Amino acid sequence: MEVKFYEDVEDSLLDFAVIISRAEGKWVFCKHKERDTYEVPGGRREENETILDTAKRELKEETGAIDFTIEKICVYSVTGKTRVNKSGEESYGMLYYADIKEFEKELHSEIEKIELFDELPREWTYPLIQPILIQEFLRRTQG
Repeated sequence: MEVKFYEDVEDSLLDFAVIISRAEGKWVFCKHKERDTYEVPGGRREENETILDTAKRELKEETGAIDFTIEKICVYSVTGKTRVNKSGEESYGMLYYADIKEFEKELHSEIEKIELFDELPREWTYPLIQPILIQEFLRRTQG
């Protein structure tokens, strides 16, 4: 598994949006109903959707965020077979950061719950990808 970072790529190559999120000064992570691990909100781009619209939709669906700011961080790519990339060819996504100010009272998706963490979790759904995305986010935003 290889993760790379780019400033930009052709928009048509962007298939995913991942949104590193914080609320109340804590990391926001999702727990899927069928897993015992945690993941950063995100998902696949739908047809005729901008990648920013994908990020906003996924953030709302997976965390229940209703009041937030969101900003682009960079493009990332993953090469290697994954649950969402059967071919193993390089696939691209946009990495975002969101500061969430308010959540809906309940979730309406495959996500069982969200949790706010002071420290990053130990049980990752995507341990070979998402910790690297957070490292790059921290590198870019904290020098």
